[in-house]
Amino acid sequence: MSEQAPNEARVIPLRPPVARPSATRPGTTRPASERPATAPPATAPPRAAPKEPLWRDLVGDVLRRERLAQERTLKDVADAARISMPYLSEVERGRKEASSEVLAAAAHALGLGLGDLLSLAQGELVRVTSRRVPGGSRGRTGSSYDGLCLAA
Repeated sequence: MSEQAPNEARVIPLRPPVARPSATRPGTTRPASERPATAPPATAPPRAAPKEPLWRDLVGDVLRRERLAQERTLKDVADAARISMPYLSEVERGRKEASSEVLAAAAHALGLGLGDLLSLAQGELVRVTSRRVPGGSRGRTGSSYDGLCLAA
């Protein structure tokens, strides 16, 4: 007669067992009823402060929102602004940092002035940052963002 192998799978650990330091004196062990069932939970890393939105993202959102509100195509606005359609698309998506000339041309193609575009983007900045900063749209100094300041 042949001898049959047991019906048990042999388990080979992929990692060697980790030796845990004993909380008791050396040479003594705690009874199983006093041992913790699981390891203590790991502490979560501290959260980083939310990043400020990029100006190019805000301006791109405003351009796209205005274009869609007027039910105009990207090609129509790009042709009116005399800029390439792929470039305008990248500006709208916040992928390109457009010059003031390009922004003015896109704004004029949408029937806006450059100041109107920047004012709308500033309003978007206030809206976005007021959700992130406790206490509303107050900055670190306590002043509100109620003005527009541009520097070249």
